[in-house]
Parts: sequence; C-alpha cells; structure tokens
Amino acid sequence: MNPFFLHADLDAFYASVEQLDHPEYRGKPVIVGGLPGDRRSVVSTASYEARVYGVHSAMPVAEAARLCPDGVFLRGNMDRYREKSGEVMAIFSDFSPEVRQLSVDEAFLDIAGTEGLFGPPEELAKKLKAEVRRRSGLTVSAGIASNKYVAKIASGMSKPDGLFIVPPGGEEAFMLSLPVSKIWGAGGKTQETFRRHGFKTCEDLHRMPLEKLTAIFGRAQGTFLFRAVRGEAAETFETERGSRSMSAERTFPYDLYDEFEIESALLDICQTVMFRFLSCPWQSRTVFVKIRYEDFTTASARETRERPVTTLNELYGRLLFLFRKKYQKGRGIRLIGAGLENLETKEPGQGDLFDGADEKEKRLEQSILEINKKFPGAALKRLRSLR
Repeated sequence: MNPFFLHADLDAFYASVEQLDHPEYRGKPVIVGGLPGDRRSVVSTASYEARVYGVHSAMPVAEAARLCPDGVFLRGNMDRYREKSGEVMAIFSDFSPEVRQLSVDEAFLDIAGTEGLFGPPEELAKKLKAEVRRRSGLTVSAGIASNKYVAKIASGMSKPDGLFIVPPGGEEAFMLSLPVSKIWGAGGKTQETFRRHGFKTCEDLHRMPLEKLTAIFGRAQGTFLFRAVRGEAAETFETERGSRSMSAERTFPYDLYDEFEIESALLDICQTVMFRFLSCPWQSRTVFVKIRYEDFTTASARETRERPVTTLNELYGRLLFLFRKKYQKGRGIRLIGAGLENLETKEPGQGDLFDGADEKEKRLEQSILEINKKFPGAALKRLRSLR
C-alpha cells in the first residue's frame, strides 16, 4: 500500500476562534498576541483581514499596530484555543486511525487505505473539511501528498479553506514550480542567504549540486534543501520513533530565544507524551531531549536512571535538567522534541515501589487523561508552575 498523507491546517486559528466567539470581530482585522503597549509582544496569529495590511505571525505587535492601527488587538485565550483544538482533533480521528498532531492548529492524517470508507483522497478531504466547519464553526485547509513534507507545503497553497493535492510521482515537479519563499523550514536567515546568492526559485536550488549547497548553507541545512526541492521527505514529523520509544516534537513558526517560552513549550510537549504514556502498559527509565537550532544543527541528550518515570512532574524535571545542560544559550531554537526510550512492559506490583506523593500525582494525571478521553474539548493540562 502506497503512503498517502493529509496535512490539515486550521486557518488563522486563534483569530478565527475569536471571530467565532465574538461576532462583532467578524470581517475586522483581528491580531492575537498582545496589545500595542505590551513590551516584547509578537503576533501569534493575524486574521486574513489583517494580513491585507501586511501583518503576519512573529511580527512585533508594535509594528502590527503601525501597519494596522484600527485592528482588534487581543492577548488571546489559550484555554479556549486548546478546547477548540480538541474538538477538531476528535473530528480528524473520525477519518483516520493515525492522526499525528503537530501543534494546536495542525495535524497529519495517514489516509492510506481509507478509500473504502471515504472514497478517493479528494472526496475524503472535502468530507473532512465540511465536517470541521459543521461541528466546530472553523475552516481548515488541506494538502495531500505521498510524504508529509510535501503535504504540509500543499496545505498552504490555496488558503483559506483550501484543498491542494500533489499526485504520487508529481512531488518534484510541484516543488520545482515554487519560489524559494514557499520552502517550509527556510526561515528569515535562510531567505536572506537565498537573496544574497540570487536563488529565487526552487529550480535555482535544484541546479546546485549537494556539495555547493552544503558549502553555502552548512551540511545539515544544505542537505535539507537538496532533499526539499526534489520533493523528498526533507523534514521528519514523527511523534514516535518505533515501538520501543514514545516522543513528541514541535517545530515553531519562528525561532525561540526566550528561555521561559522555550521551557513552557517543553512542558507542553511533556504533557502530550505523558498523557499518551499513561494509557499504555509500559514503563521507561530513559528520557531524551532533542534541540534543533535555527541553522538546522541538532543536539540531543538522554539519561537513564534505575527508577522508571511515573509522573509528569518527574518527566518534566528530568527533561528540563537535560535541556538546560545541553542548550547553547543565545541560539534560536526552531524545534524541540522530547520523550521516553527503551519502553518495557510494566512489572507486576511496580506501583508498590512508589511513595505516596507519586501515587497522588499518578492518580491526578490519570483522572485528567480520562476526562480528556471522555470530553475531547476539555483539553485539561498541568500548569507551568509545577516546577
């Protein structure tokens, strides 16, 4: 069976939720991320009405206010966004048994073998989009391709409320039709290097041998670009690395430098891993963290202890220790991954080894897991202040 993936991307998610909840904002430029007077605030999401003015994510809010002085500026409500995200992810699960959530507003669906239930990929995508609109009030753009990297780029080709399909065998031709600005994962610094060297299209990069690209961009980034413009799986999006590990990772829309923001993202990843882990009959003594910097270089660290991980508190504490030990301060981070390795079957009576405090933590986290299973929109999580 040939692989086939659908990348689903909720359109201007935070701003769309605000417009859904506040009818008076509809048709107006909504900018989520902070108020014009907030120091260091950046735009998280801009509605399509705001994008007409040149406002985009990662832009300083002060600059957005200059470009769009009549915009509706909001600090945002993450609890509400997680609630709506949970609703939509539950809908995605109705269309595929394999849903890999990348962030609060996007996911991959493995749709290989679903034709018997939903028809060909185009029909499945149309049904999925209609169901998301009907049940959540939001719109989603979809891209379909034989690998996740191309599917992700395809989902952005006809936003908002778009659908773009790259047929099997057409991945390289699709990429060669694009300007370099469409290469997902090539951020501001890379785009500046493109301009400096006169690279305007993917075809320009395609003509460069691998040795030339690595000389200009470095080995990791040059290899990434070489694969990307050929329509290959240039970026990995897996949340599990085989049957003996469980992990999650997040690629950020802009490079992170603020350590509190980075560590909060790590906590969110830990929660994703731990709440999945609690529902499995496994245990693990090994934790690992992965850091990918703005230049695509990657660092990782792992640690094994005698005692298995049993709570989110413990997992986050161990991963935070590893992260702080490995992180090179001052470097921008584009991706963080974390998880558990060397999974093994739980030993009978294992719970007797844990102290009372751990048992209370486990019961609390198990209760949160059950609530989230029963009510997908609940999106309950532990707080950042736990460590």
